[in-house]
Formats: sequence, structure tokens, C-alpha cells
Amino acid sequence: MINYSRQKILSFLLNEIGLDESTIELGVKLSIKNNTPLPILLWSYGILTLEELDDLYVFLFQKI
Repeated sequence: MINYSRQKILSFLLNEIGLDESTIELGVKLSIKNNTPLPILLWSYGILTLEELDDLYVFLFQKI
């Protein structure tokens, strides 16, 4: 289940938000290092806007 959710997040960030793969990879590494959820880390570093963060969470919670 965790891998499926992670894949959904990565797919949304790549296809819907339009982030580069390298940006997503860096975010994943930093989220693991800092033990922070990926969406929150991307928002805190200014990579995602508040609206994009909201869109991501809406997407995730609609698919559950």
C-alpha cells in the first residue's frame, strides 16, 4: 500500500504538476533524510505552491 501511494504521488508530481524528475528525486532524498513527508518538504522548500499542495492532497484523498 505504501509503495502504491508513493507511486501515485510521484506520478502526480511529474504529470500533473510538471516537476522535473531530478527535482522529485532530490525531494525524495531530502524527505528521507529529514524524515518529512514529501509533499510537505516540497512545499516548505518552495517547489510546490500552496495551491499545488492542496491539489496533491485532494488527488490523494479522492483516490483512497
